[in-house]
Amino acid sequence: EAALSFVEAASGLIALGEQPECDHPLVPRVTGDVGAAGATPRPPGATAPGVFPSGPQLTDFHFAIVLILCAAVLHALWNAIIKGAADRMVTMGLINIGHGVLGVAMVLSFASPVAASWPFIAASTGIHFFYYGFLLYAYKHGDLSQVYPIARGVAPLLVTLGALFFLGEALSPGGWVGVMIVSLGIGVLFLARGGAEASGKAIIFALLTGVTIASYSVVDGAGVRASEAPLGYIGWLFVFECMAGFGFLYLRRSRLPTLPAGVWIAGLIGGIVSAVAYGLAIYAQTLTSLGTVSAIRESSVVIAALIGLIWFGERPWKMRLVAAAIVAGGVILLAVAPQ
Repeated sequence: EAALSFVEAASGLIALGEQPECDHPLVPRVTGDVGAAGATPRPPGATAPGVFPSGPQLTDFHFAIVLILCAAVLHALWNAIIKGAADRMVTMGLINIGHGVLGVAMVLSFASPVAASWPFIAASTGIHFFYYGFLLYAYKHGDLSQVYPIARGVAPLLVTLGALFFLGEALSPGGWVGVMIVSLGIGVLFLARGGAEASGKAIIFALLTGVTIASYSVVDGAGVRASEAPLGYIGWLFVFECMAGFGFLYLRRSRLPTLPAGVWIAGLIGGIVSAVAYGLAIYAQTLTSLGTVSAIRESSVVIAALIGLIWFGERPWKMRLVAAAIVAGGVILLAVAPQ
């Protein structure tokens, strides 16, 4: 009832001539001068009681940053689950099935996307099939702190360019610098791991993984914006995407009866974590530019580097922390850059 009263109050202000600055459904607010006859005018720059002031301190963009950073933590976590799994293909299959479980729940709970967004769901589903395959082969030939930075490092620049050419979405100069700093930091992280001596197969599959990341990011960014129902779009994407999981399990069908219970539990938990991580990222694409979402999301390399050091005992560590600091600086620049 309190939330309904708040919305009704906001609607009343809009009816009096106010214009909402932010259209996020969870953060209604209005600014400007009251235009109704007989109303007491407010001084320039003042806001009505209970109305958030306009300005960069309260925007959809900063709400999006919170979502993306949460997604980054979850994303690094499920990648660590894959790296540490006894059978990565089975674990990847279970993760995909976990996507489907959450997807069914969302489909039953939220409105379906409009017809114009279904081609994007189909395209993203196909791209994800290649993504999972490339990621599995990359982890087969390289460690977490080597593969993860390459795959995630090429994505921000490719997403930003893709959004510019296909969607006409351009970042501010500060935003471009932030994206470049993030990619630079990720490159340093790769070199710190001895990138020049890395397996050629690991590098190739990691790069291919990065290309698919950029591809589905741009496709889903366009699709979720056209969907008119972001949560329904995310749900249906997870439902179709989980088909890859059954394929992975079929390829390992002879080993399924002998797998310990821990593998099944880790895979399904990883699936929920992975689905929530990407769901948050997709929703954030409705609030800010695709390049910004991609670059800030790559702060996950910071967590991944720490997981590689602590969980898997990977070395060296000093340059990895330097690279993590560079990435963090790029993320902060993106957060304060004009949108």
